[in-house]
Amino acid sequence: MATEVQFRLENAWHPVEGDDCGAFVFTLVNLSDVALSDFKLAYTSLTRVKDLQEPLLENAVFLKRNANFHQFAPPAGFVLEPGASWTFRVGGLWRPAKHRTDGAKSAYLTLSTGQHAAVAVADLMLGGGESAPPPALLPEGKVTQPFAMLPWPASAELVAGEGFPVALYPAEGASLVELLAVENVLRLFCRLFAVGHAPLSLAPVHQGRAISLKSDNALGASAYKLDFAADGITLAYGDVAGLQYALTLLAQMLHGARTQPETFRFPTSGTISDKPRYDWRGCHLDVSRQFYPVADVKRLIDILAWFRMNTFHWHLSDDEAWRLEIKAFPQLTTLGVLRGPDEPLLPQLGNGAEPVGGFYAQNEVRDIVAHAAALQVEVVPEIDIPGHSTAMLVALPELVDGQEAPDSYRSVQGYPNNALNPAIEYTYEVLGKVFDEMVELFPSKLIHIGGDEVAANTWMASPLARKLMEQEGIEGTFGLQSYFMKRIQKMLAERGRKLAGWDEVSHGGGVDPEGTLLMAWQKPEVGLELAKQGYDVVMTPGQAYYLDMVQDEAFQEPGASWAGTVPPKHTYTYEAVAEFPAELAARMRGVQACIWCEHFLTRDYFNHLVFPRLPAIAEAAWTPKENKDWLRFAAIVRLSPRY
Repeated sequence: MATEVQFRLENAWHPVEGDDCGAFVFTLVNLSDVALSDFKLAYTSLTRVKDLQEPLLENAVFLKRNANFHQFAPPAGFVLEPGASWTFRVGGLWRPAKHRTDGAKSAYLTLSTGQHAAVAVADLMLGGGESAPPPALLPEGKVTQPFAMLPWPASAELVAGEGFPVALYPAEGASLVELLAVENVLRLFCRLFAVGHAPLSLAPVHQGRAISLKSDNALGASAYKLDFAADGITLAYGDVAGLQYALTLLAQMLHGARTQPETFRFPTSGTISDKPRYDWRGCHLDVSRQFYPVADVKRLIDILAWFRMNTFHWHLSDDEAWRLEIKAFPQLTTLGVLRGPDEPLLPQLGNGAEPVGGFYAQNEVRDIVAHAAALQVEVVPEIDIPGHSTAMLVALPELVDGQEAPDSYRSVQGYPNNALNPAIEYTYEVLGKVFDEMVELFPSKLIHIGGDEVAANTWMASPLARKLMEQEGIEGTFGLQSYFMKRIQKMLAERGRKLAGWDEVSHGGGVDPEGTLLMAWQKPEVGLELAKQGYDVVMTPGQAYYLDMVQDEAFQEPGASWAGTVPPKHTYTYEAVAEFPAELAARMRGVQACIWCEHFLTRDYFNHLVFPRLPAIAEAAWTPKENKDWLRFAAIVRLSPRY
């Protein structure tokens, strides 16, 4: 248990001549009335120490690093008196710190008694440079047509009215399916805008306007048409999804006209003919680095539905935790989720003295999947294999080749040996049982199996892997990965599922492209190359669609920067299909936002980094290129719900 002793760790990054990566200067301030000796300080940071044998230190002793976890001690005999501080310097970093979130994310002390004491941490400060605040990320905006629609439809010819109806309601004769669609969108609005005036009603409303609803198969999937008149609205839809999208658009327009009447109006006449640009309009959420309770996951799905996005990619496992209950292996959600000073997994990315856990029980998963399905959102689950599997290997140590040195390689994220070994047959037995339970939980025909960021020297020190390579004529790490992925693809096919993965699944010979969907994340050119190889592609390049990336180069702007700076305007105007020739355009299934959560320690950080870029991607996924308008988007997006 953590003690109540009070401490603060101040951290600053300083440039160092001859070393582009610079150095951290840490100052631990003792705000308690107790003198400390023989203690250890741990912090987590994505800016890691590089050389674990001889790190560059001043006034400290290096004890341990595991991925983002670092632990130091003061020099022998040091006593930290009440009101005093201990300052030490850490050099030899992997990369320079570029933003205020690149320093310590959490910290704690281990006292001489073995107890752990919480340490407060705030922003990284910049030494020896200008720490400028970022400029405004969103212009004021300007509308040429006064209607609050986001995404903007494929075609809209509308005339604005002077007022607006109190609410919209289905005309007499609406079917049960249609009434349920109205109810779903009304409930969605009330969840997202708890104090907003209800835009829909199931019963006639004084000063309201009736919607005449009719099914029209000729419109096609997800499509709809709206005809406006002073005495009512006619809504034709191709399927239930199209019906929901049309009702959502009407709710948006009425909400905008009511809340910002100086800018937005409701149509008195005109037409909207609409259908989505892409079939795959997705958003990914990483729940391994930070755990999101069920209500929070549902809230994000609600926001996706509001923006007419239709795919929720749920990243359920990574090095930091395994979040999906698997009844065959309960240790995955006991040993594989607990992070803390004395837990199976060390603290990472914001964890401190108090242990943290969290996972989704199977009944909770069913609830979330049903919630999404009611909103026309498909849940695509991901377990990340063979790499990013530290949590799984901690929970199931039988999956490790015992003859392999425990630190024979380090992954991209600094974890030692974080990949499932393709030469251990029990690996496939475990994954088979995991897939058996997943197919019962997730109706999606796709199961995402990750496949990203396996280090180039992985498995090369494993005698079992060497033997398999000799028997099968396999060359190198990526040849082994391809062998593994092909077996996984076959296992999924036996269960009636197709394989989805990150773009590295294609490495080393890849898998059968038929029916396989890969996500191009490393750079845009990868998507075109995958399409040439016969894969279906979803474009989600970090340089445009990763919502953890910083939005401005200023040091005071929070977020990651490995993929560059991604301002909202760049996300909005980016054209994922730009380099695809006509003969490969059908392979480009759509686009997806990715929410990686290393930096998302609070709800405010989530909102700052995700908005307005998530609705920008929603408009890129739905609206034809010629109908996009950055200034119009900037004006309308301010009406968006927040997380």
